[in-house]
Amino acid sequence: MAKKVIVYTTNDCIECTMVKKVLTEEGIGFETKDISIHPDYQKEVEEYGFLGVPVTVVENRAVKGFTNELKELMELAKRES
Repeated sequence: MAKKVIVYTTNDCIECTMVKKVLTEEGIGFETKDISIHPDYQKEVEEYGFLGVPVTVVENRAVKGFTNELKELMELAKRES
């Protein structure tokens, strides 16, 4: 079973859209949490040590942006538990 993936996002974030597109193309399911709609999600992002989005979370690991670290998280998400 794939690991749970969360993407913290806003509607007007181009980088967020890119992260969601790549996850979709890789067949990785994810939950979207829009910080502009639910202020509590911004607090969750800050708990991971970030101020902005996109922030992608798999298990206890979080990365910000569209980076090589995101690729590592994607591989982690694909691994079976």
